[in-house]
Amino acid sequence: MTIQAINVRNQFRGKIKEIIRGDVVSEIDVETPWGIVTSVITTRSVNDLELKVGSEVVALVKSTEVSIAKL
Repeated sequence: MTIQAINVRNQFRGKIKEIIRGDVVSEIDVETPWGIVTSVITTRSVNDLELKVGSEVVALVKSTEVSIAKL
């Protein structure tokens, strides 16, 4: 499945500005042209996606969550 196939109305492209790692969940700050979007995702997902400061991502925003997809 591609990012374009995901039915999410608000998608914000940006670069990871900061990662605050926890044992189970991590906080990801994404700098977009419209400001900072923050997501809390599992630390396992951070590792699996190989997310690092400077990685280009898409923040997928729903009313109850912000998801991250690596570009």
